[in-house]
Amino acid sequence: MNTNRKTIIIVLSTLVIGILLGWLIFGGSSNKATEEHLHEHTLEEVAGETTWTCSMHPQIRQGEPGDCPICGMDLIPLEEDQNSDIDPKAVSMSSTAMQLASIQTAVVGSSYPVKVVRLDGKVQQDERLVFSQSSHIPGRIEDLMVNFTGDYVQKGQVIASVYSPDLVTAQEELFQAQKIKESQPQLFEAAQEKLKNWKLTDEQINQILASEETVEIFDVQAEVSGYVIQKKVNTGDYVSRGEAIYEVADLSRVWVLFNVYESDLPWINKGDKVTFSMESLPGETFEGTIDYLDPVINPNTRVARARVVKSNPGLKLKPEMFVSGKVDAKLPQTDAVVVPKTAVMWTGERSVVYVKLRTNQGVYFKMRKVNLGPALGESYIIEDGVQQGEEIAVNGTFSIDAAAQLAGKPSMMSPEGGSVSTGHNHGGMEMSEEANNAPIEQVEADPAFVNQLTDFYKAYLKMNEAFIETDAAKVSAEAKKALVALGKVEMGLLKGDTHMAWMDQLSVLKPTLENIANSENIEKQRLEYATFNLAFYKSMKMFGLNNDTAYYQYCPMANSDHGAYWFSAEKEIRNPYFGDMMLSCGETRETIK
Repeated sequence: MNTNRKTIIIVLSTLVIGILLGWLIFGGSSNKATEEHLHEHTLEEVAGETTWTCSMHPQIRQGEPGDCPICGMDLIPLEEDQNSDIDPKAVSMSSTAMQLASIQTAVVGSSYPVKVVRLDGKVQQDERLVFSQSSHIPGRIEDLMVNFTGDYVQKGQVIASVYSPDLVTAQEELFQAQKIKESQPQLFEAAQEKLKNWKLTDEQINQILASEETVEIFDVQAEVSGYVIQKKVNTGDYVSRGEAIYEVADLSRVWVLFNVYESDLPWINKGDKVTFSMESLPGETFEGTIDYLDPVINPNTRVARARVVKSNPGLKLKPEMFVSGKVDAKLPQTDAVVVPKTAVMWTGERSVVYVKLRTNQGVYFKMRKVNLGPALGESYIIEDGVQQGEEIAVNGTFSIDAAAQLAGKPSMMSPEGGSVSTGHNHGGMEMSEEANNAPIEQVEADPAFVNQLTDFYKAYLKMNEAFIETDAAKVSAEAKKALVALGKVEMGLLKGDTHMAWMDQLSVLKPTLENIANSENIEKQRLEYATFNLAFYKSMKMFGLNNDTAYYQYCPMANSDHGAYWFSAEKEIRNPYFGDMMLSCGETRETIK
């Protein structure tokens, strides 16, 4: 009995030990293998399917987390569009990405289109109140009672004395005719009339007859009241009958002549109200009405003149004073669709905006082509493309466009969509770089044109210095001076294809420079500056400068990381897009001699 019990215990123990060993050997290894397989599969899935990007620079895509190589921010997982109900051409933007990229939107509305047109000009004499004071007596100037420009004369005032041998002879004839007055009265009257033709009065003639002595020196009296603006003779000069000795202007009324550029002509009309001021009279504002607009454009300055006639009590308005004016110009449209300029992206061939779409799944943006109407200062009239009530992006549009490019959705530079290369790119600026790298042949231009372009370049350098100082007001002031210098570049000196090439460049140079001059927002000025420099590069390469060297420099961080160019007279990098923040950021791409 004891033997059987021991045998049973040994058999059971052996069986338990065998099962335990089998589980340890096969079951444990199988579970371990399963766990390792699952762990490896999860890692492969995370590594293979999760893409990490930067909320500020969506062009960055990496297969693992880390820091953005541009701004150093933590990378976040890329959110893929999962909702099939959303338009496949729209790009999604998370709330975090929108906040970090400073994306702002606004609802499209309508308004009565009013554009503030800024004008510059000068005070001039009213041509209708300028008179020539002549000597009606031939002879030699013995004395000038008014001997300097700017002196005021009253009507009837003696302003000069003239020695006249011819007048002496005429007096002797008068004395002889007086002796035979009774028998030949007509001869006596003719002798008197001759003296009257020399502007002698009846009183002077009677005095001569009464004295019976010839007078050799006669006084010249002022015929009008006003200020002497030009002295044409000096003491001792001989003058003929009717020769002008002074120019006299009545300044109680003056003209204010404003320059109107071609692009602003559709906005300016006869009868428009103008508000203007001048630096020499700080705090004072004047108003007037345009009573005349030149029917032709000056071929040299490419401007027309708008005239305001202004009364001038106290003579505050002095000829040659510089004047700054503005006109609140209105279009006949009463219900136009108006959007901010910052909402519009322009490639030269088309203009686009990004329309905001909102669903339960989040926020999406879709590119929309628009037709632009006239510019209204900081906004555009939209002729076609968006409707009232739609919501569009008005700030951060470049970030949206970069995300659309990287997602293969329609974008500014790729309207049909499609894949794009990853890595650090500069969006639209790359296309501009390719355009810059395209060969531009230098042409033979009139030396006078090159000299004028060089003068403009010098004005440009002063504006560039203001950008470096990050002084928006100074940038605006220097841009206005540069506009004047640009207006003095005579396109009539160019012929044929070179004339057309300059016209194309001018179509970008002038409006961007005007936008810089009319803004005091340094960021908006710098955005226009980036576009301006791309067009100016073509001008510099094509026409060159007169004995000057220009350094064409580039910063990849400027223009919201799209990159931007500028010109400098020095090889040292002094960045106009960041100023003291990153003064030395950039490199010299080309030297133009």
